[in-house]
Amino acid sequence: MKKTVNWGVLGAAAIATKHALPAMSEAPSTTLLALASRDLAKGRAAAQALSIPRAYGSYDELLADPDIDVVYIPLPNQLHFEWSVRALEAGKHVLCEKPLCLTSAQVKELCAVRDRTGKHIEEAFAFRNHPQWAKVDEILASGALGPVRAVHGIIAKQFLDPADIRNNPAVGGGGLYDTGSYAICACNRLFRRAPTRVVAALDIDPKFGIDRLSSALLDYGDAHASFTVATQSGGTGWGTQQHLAVLCANGWLRFNFPYSQVRPTPCSVEVGNTSSVGAFPSTTFAFEPVNQFTLQAERFSRLVLGEAVPSWPIEDALDTLHTIEALFESVRSGAWQALPTR
Repeated sequence: MKKTVNWGVLGAAAIATKHALPAMSEAPSTTLLALASRDLAKGRAAAQALSIPRAYGSYDELLADPDIDVVYIPLPNQLHFEWSVRALEAGKHVLCEKPLCLTSAQVKELCAVRDRTGKHIEEAFAFRNHPQWAKVDEILASGALGPVRAVHGIIAKQFLDPADIRNNPAVGGGGLYDTGSYAICACNRLFRRAPTRVVAALDIDPKFGIDRLSSALLDYGDAHASFTVATQSGGTGWGTQQHLAVLCANGWLRFNFPYSQVRPTPCSVEVGNTSSVGAFPSTTFAFEPVNQFTLQAERFSRLVLGEAVPSWPIEDALDTLHTIEALFESVRSGAWQALPTR
């Protein structure tokens, strides 16, 4: 039986060459076989630095390689949909960076292509692979804290470079598409469903035209979530500032590094029960540094090899895009917006 999965990479983006690919190379079931760049010299240099044996001067050349099983897509946001479709139609499984698409209509079309080709595709939220989330799933499933009643999250960092794609609204820039997608994904995972209606307040940068401070309220019927994401607030360090708190019927949970960990970092989940007071936990679960990119690649490769491992359908991305679109519409209309059903 095949023991490893051959991966090809489209593009030499910084998130890939600096973080994802070095980590993926450490995954036992993953073989980085090829990298494609529209600048062949750049692609060859990146492939050589990462010990990737094959370099291509076009994305189509890589998709035509019969030895490639999975394609990883870290391209600019506006290219995710097109090249995910092309990769699926070329018979490849796909792991695509977030946001998977820029519109809910694109996600629906991508679902149809997935169903037609029979290939697996996921949105690359690496944080979902961190063991702290498996522990929280376990705690909530036990029923000890009761149902989740409310969630509150914050993600912030100062992204001030005009050349940063986060500052270009034409390519999916701004807080909601970037860090907001993390917050929405986390809320929906905790509630196990999408909200029914949403409302937002946005502060728009007058120069870039992106939402630089975005706050949202999500109504899940008998429960609520709120989050704030910011692209020009907080620190300027190597990672975003993050906070996620979960209020349950009989206690609470609190993460101190819940989302993207660009560098493996110790973190913890604090738990309070009915006897807890203030912000003092009754139990703390500590986690040693792990590389989320390595865990993500290993899990995906094992899935392709036929093992029973967790996976997340791209219908989750449809819920995220429905939410983002409704949040923007709520600002335009000044009113709550109901989310469409899948």
